[in-house]
Amino acid sequence: MTKPIIGISTCYEQQGMFNYHQTGEKYITAVINAIDGFPILIPALADKLDSDQLLDTVDGIMLTGSYSNVEPHNYNGNDSKPNTKHDPRRDATILPLITDAVDAGIPLLAICRGFQEMNVAFNGTLHQEIHEVDGKEDHREDASLDLDGQYEFSHSVSIAENGILSHITDNKEEMVNSVHWQGVDELGEGLNIEAVSPDGLIEAASVSKAKNFALGVQWHPEWKVMENLFYKSIFKNFGDACLTHKLENI
Repeated sequence: MTKPIIGISTCYEQQGMFNYHQTGEKYITAVINAIDGFPILIPALADKLDSDQLLDTVDGIMLTGSYSNVEPHNYNGNDSKPNTKHDPRRDATILPLITDAVDAGIPLLAICRGFQEMNVAFNGTLHQEIHEVDGKEDHREDASLDLDGQYEFSHSVSIAENGILSHITDNKEEMVNSVHWQGVDELGEGLNIEAVSPDGLIEAASVSKAKNFALGVQWHPEWKVMENLFYKSIFKNFGDACLTHKLENI
């Protein structure tokens, strides 16, 4: 009964003639293995989701990565290139949920697309094609490699002083994977930089006004989380915050 309940975002997908609300297994197993949490999936129901009841039920929320991108109208961006994958049902579900969760003191861990959602929710903007931005590196994975190769360390990140990550690791730099093509352009209002890549891209941020743990990272700490001390420590701190929230609200 003491396992924290972790709500995990889902993507809205059509497969064949049916619609699905789904997420990657790696996120679910990370919640189970790294924090001994009880995972539940948050359906992408947009305004049909009772967010108040959801926030009364969960002890933490994890926002996952995805092959889809936040629709640019949500941050007054230019139209996406043709054939860009979007998920408006997920946008409509998660963007308002982020600020509601932070206001309610629900711990939040936002990963990859989830981090981009967090930035947009706080009125930030996104680079739609980082590799086309002057001075920025190509942050995409090498599609010719197997999964282990794609999720191998890609570059370092510099850890900001006096942030959440600086209390998670004693190192001034950590190595991370990189499997994304969009990322933070203008940082959202009230967000603090937590980590930056060598080319200056913001790779992690926290919510300054949050009553509880609220961190977004551009890399994928869920990948082989039990084999990486830094990744595991991120989940442990998130899990500790979720468990504390649960015990305080019994």
